[in-house]
Amino acid sequence: MLALCLLTAAIWCWQHDRLTWASWSVPLDYTGDSLENLARIKAAAEGDLAPFRSHVVRRLGAPFGADWNEYPGSDDLANHGLGLLARMVGVPAASNLALLLAVVTSALSFYLCARLLRLRWEWAFAGALLFAFSFFNLTRGLPHLWLTFTYTIPLALLTCGLIAGARRATARPAWRWLCYGTAAVLGASNPYNLFLYLQLLAWAVLARWLHSRGPAPHRRDRSAGVRLGLACGVLAVLVFAAIHAHVWLAAGGKGGLPLLARNYAGTEIYALKPIELFLPSNRHHGAWLAAIGNRYVRWSDWRGETFSPYLGLVGAAGLLWLAVVFARGLLERRRRLPGPALPALWILLFSVIGGVNSMLAFYFGLGIFRASNRNSVFLLALALLFVVARLSRLTRTWRPAARLGAAGLLVTGGLWDQLPVRMNPEAGRHIAEQVGADRRLGEEMEKRLGAGALVFQLPVLDFPEGRPRHRLNEYDHFRPYLVTRTLRFSYGTGKNRAAGAWQHEYAQLAPAALVRALEDHGFAALYINRQGYPDGAGGLLAGLAAAGRAETIGGPDHDAVIVLLHPAEHPPPPLARSFTFGRGWNPRPPREEGLEPRWTFGTASLCYDNPLSRPLPVTVRFVVSGEGGRTLRILVNGREQANARLDAEPREITLPAMELQPGANCIDLVTPEPAIRVTEQRWSLRAVGLHQLQLEIMAGPASVPGDESETAGKADDP
Repeated sequence: MLALCLLTAAIWCWQHDRLTWASWSVPLDYTGDSLENLARIKAAAEGDLAPFRSHVVRRLGAPFGADWNEYPGSDDLANHGLGLLARMVGVPAASNLALLLAVVTSALSFYLCARLLRLRWEWAFAGALLFAFSFFNLTRGLPHLWLTFTYTIPLALLTCGLIAGARRATARPAWRWLCYGTAAVLGASNPYNLFLYLQLLAWAVLARWLHSRGPAPHRRDRSAGVRLGLACGVLAVLVFAAIHAHVWLAAGGKGGLPLLARNYAGTEIYALKPIELFLPSNRHHGAWLAAIGNRYVRWSDWRGETFSPYLGLVGAAGLLWLAVVFARGLLERRRRLPGPALPALWILLFSVIGGVNSMLAFYFGLGIFRASNRNSVFLLALALLFVVARLSRLTRTWRPAARLGAAGLLVTGGLWDQLPVRMNPEAGRHIAEQVGADRRLGEEMEKRLGAGALVFQLPVLDFPEGRPRHRLNEYDHFRPYLVTRTLRFSYGTGKNRAAGAWQHEYAQLAPAALVRALEDHGFAALYINRQGYPDGAGGLLAGLAAAGRAETIGGPDHDAVIVLLHPAEHPPPPLARSFTFGRGWNPRPPREEGLEPRWTFGTASLCYDNPLSRPLPVTVRFVVSGEGGRTLRILVNGREQANARLDAEPREITLPAMELQPGANCIDLVTPEPAIRVTEQRWSLRAVGLHQLQLEIMAGPASVPGDESETAGKADDP
């Protein structure tokens, strides 16, 4: 096993050009989802994402902190451990070590499972290397860091097989503890793997229940196996619930839209397409194999995570071999069929486009597990285990040297097929230059701004899965956070949350008004990423200079420029001037439709976050109508404040002298009559139409931009 670990590590280091100490201080990727994973490691290192605690990242979402309770990570325990490691070696090195650990643990897990099944060590060794360096793992990389930890999958398949048919799983304590340990680890790791494991476990329990109908000893064995399977399922669910308890206990987005939008369409886009199991990448070493991938890219229009499901030549051959043996067994009515066949069949039925997963999303709304193509790694493990088992049997009479040579040829050809083209040295140097430039800028910012200074980032981006702006990627605002220690940045508040509404409002202000408002709230700098503006932020910087704020940090060699501000000594918190639309609303209609109201499709919520320590007196004015005639009740934090009868004619409803309590506030528009479908198009259910909404803050602090009086208001065009 030591040789397996060393060889796996050596291959990974060579493949990713991590052969010098300097290279380990640079992450493998510095864009997109990779930045989010690096930020999670950073937050864990600073103690903000500790397990079994509320997840509020103190240095993000300034000045309040970014509440990530509604956006949990998939491997909180492992991420916390990685954060502890990052305290010693730094975030980039910790991310590299995590990716290395992913392939090493995958190789070890496969090898141990194969040996527990009493398969030849040569073939187990070869299968372990092919599984560790699967195309799934290597193409996911840092952007999908926790998906690359596939070591749980061979263990999941082995323990489900033991529960389904092997009496030794219930007779020997060591086997039972293996089952329990696997269940606990799966409960603490990626939810996709846990979800499929629970399905396979349910089938294993059913198979064990139906397996034995013989004498009493067999019935007792069946009962013990069923109890073991049920206990494993309960244990996995309990571990998952305990680790993610903060999602339900500490989340503060009352009435808000889900942070991650998932629907039925996603289960089609990201479903497992069987052709992709056998489809090499368009960046394959072999020109003729790459040509196949290029043809797929040219001819297909409905692509999700393309090429990730590729099993490799060995895995694909193993799956076809398994299918042939299974079909032959059915035709010959054999009682014993290959063990991996039935779970592989279920994984295909569940994961393919239009399969069981799509049915669950369409009929029951369970669309959170939309990317069922990720289940392909289970098929790879089954196929490789089948190949290793068959080759162990076919070569049992061979001389050891012949077996070793054949296994070496298999793994050499398989790795040639599966290992992608190595990173271009120029691309690696570009990442190193970006990281180095960010570190120099971060050091200068902390030196000039002082510990704990507030920094407002422009352009304002939503998090998570926000839309890119011009050439600015969705997670690029994490970069200054990664290279500083004390500065607090505005980015990171959950999208569609009232706590971040003020940022979008401030971003619309003229430069002079923006400077005045931010300085009133204690911000010491503006972090402006030029990539987010078609003119490179030239117009914005000129406006800020005209407002007297021309002193900057950063230069033309960096994407960002930092404009220094003069923060107030005792700043009040910023207040939003409008409500945030929460659950129950159809999307905003196009602007060109003019006076078209925004419609609810049932009970709908409006949200407001009051950051003060006291109630905030406001007046709210609605102009609403009803589709088909209906009753409207308006509830504020669960208490009815007004009711009216609506028809097609808009009418005004005013809630005067209302108090919004500290923290999250929710106004619910409730109508008992069902919504009416006006067309067969999407978003055509209508209940209550909101024509105008005005929020007037009474006697508030000087915290509302664009108004110098103590009373300020804003009309929101729905």
